[in-house]
Amino acid sequence: MPRCARLDAPGTVHHVIIRGIEKREIVNGDADRGDFVSRMSQIAEKTQTKIYAWALMTNHAHMLVRSGTAGLAQYMRRLLTGYAGYYNRQQGRHGHLFQNRYKSIVCDEDVYMKELVRYIHLNPLRAGLVRDMEALDSYPWSGHHYIMGGKAVAAQDRDFVLSCFGRKAGVAKRAYRRYVGEGITQGHRPELVGGGLLRSLGGWSEVLSVRKQGGRLLSDERILGSGDFVNQVLREAESMIRRQYSALERKKIAEAVIGEACREEEIAVSELQHGSRRPVVARVRKQIIATLFDRYGIPQAEIARHTGVSTSAVSKTLSRRE
Repeated sequence: MPRCARLDAPGTVHHVIIRGIEKREIVNGDADRGDFVSRMSQIAEKTQTKIYAWALMTNHAHMLVRSGTAGLAQYMRRLLTGYAGYYNRQQGRHGHLFQNRYKSIVCDEDVYMKELVRYIHLNPLRAGLVRDMEALDSYPWSGHHYIMGGKAVAAQDRDFVLSCFGRKAGVAKRAYRRYVGEGITQGHRPELVGGGLLRSLGGWSEVLSVRKQGGRLLSDERILGSGDFVNQVLREAESMIRRQYSALERKKIAEAVIGEACREEEIAVSELQHGSRRPVVARVRKQIIATLFDRYGIPQAEIARHTGVSTSAVSKTLSRRE
């Protein structure tokens, strides 16, 4: 697999938000919840992704993760594609389960780690799924339950979170719970969920263009951190944009991305490249188009040649995501 874009380098901390399409439910009972959490944990272990906080709601989910060696995009694609297939089979439905692409916000862990853990773990209480802190302690579908001594989620790094609150486990757990409780009165924190600027603008090249024209959107909406942290991420993004792939490199990248996506969905590469409109092929093609364009900056005309559709179809696929 080609190397990941620099912005998604291993070790980057992301606040990830997943939403059901048209605000519809993404779980329908505890069996679905159990499958989602099991996939979340198992795939995280396989990709060396660390999970610090998570909350599974009825129509959306929040996660605070540190990307592993494969990067966040691969982890999320495996999680969401696999779960959507499971859910559709269980419910006898077809089509998209999730709203566009997930939202991810690059986070400065030195400043925001504790706040994000608290914000994410308070989601069930804010949404009225539990009535108070005691009920939240026992709510099994968030990382707070594990930190308070509930059933373990293998990939959740409980020790790291508690280390932010003290050296001794008992003292740290009490300090953590007190800190979470103090956040109840804060309500919703829009500054912690961002505005999805990167995807709405069309990629890092567009974001950097806005910045060069004097725009402040990126530091307000897309990256959560201090001025120095924002500048660091911007430098990485600029380095990524400057990097130019040769025609041969672009071809190899496209072949690798297409091959992996087709293997996971058990479809033939030739079927995709000959323009098949079968629903599963169309869905995988859209994912491939987004990956090649957003992550590797491959021109739309080249993407079209590799995916068996016209350049205008690629353009429409990218514009419809928003």
